[in-house]
Amino acid sequence: MKQVFSAFVALVFANIVMAQTKVSDKVKFASEIVDLGTVKQGNPVTGTFTLTNIGQEPLIIESVTPGCGCTKSDYTKEPIMPGKTGSITATYNAAAAGNFSKMVTIKFKGIDEQKTVSITGKVVANDAAVDAQTKVTPAAPAVVPAATTTAAKVTTAKAKKTKKTAKS
Repeated sequence: MKQVFSAFVALVFANIVMAQTKVSDKVKFASEIVDLGTVKQGNPVTGTFTLTNIGQEPLIIESVTPGCGCTKSDYTKEPIMPGKTGSITATYNAAAAGNFSKMVTIKFKGIDEQKTVSITGKVVANDAAVDAQTKVTPAAPAVVPAATTTAAKVTTAKAKKTKKTAKS
């Protein structure tokens, strides 16, 4: 009986130790995806994530890591008190035209789980490049010169006469 009781206590203890705090238990984000819309190429753009400490203890952002070198980040460095808000910014260097989605990974002190948020949008070429890309050069009209047309008719008429003469 002692062995069964000891096994039960060990199992309960293991579950308590294994239970980890989740980000969703401590932090609420206003939005996990910030759509920056359409931006001009060459103009860096910044998205801001607002988060609220929904836990009972001060919340500390330990690190914020952008997913690539084209994105820079910053965040609230001081502890965020219960019920208060903090922010994380992600600035994307909009150097290349096209759609983008950039991830930022956040690590909170005392929480093993990490949180990922993202900024999205579309980079369009600047005005000068757009004008150069959309400028249409009219093609030369496909007109056959009259002399060529007349010569073709004469050649066809001669060929018909030659066929009739050969049959006779």
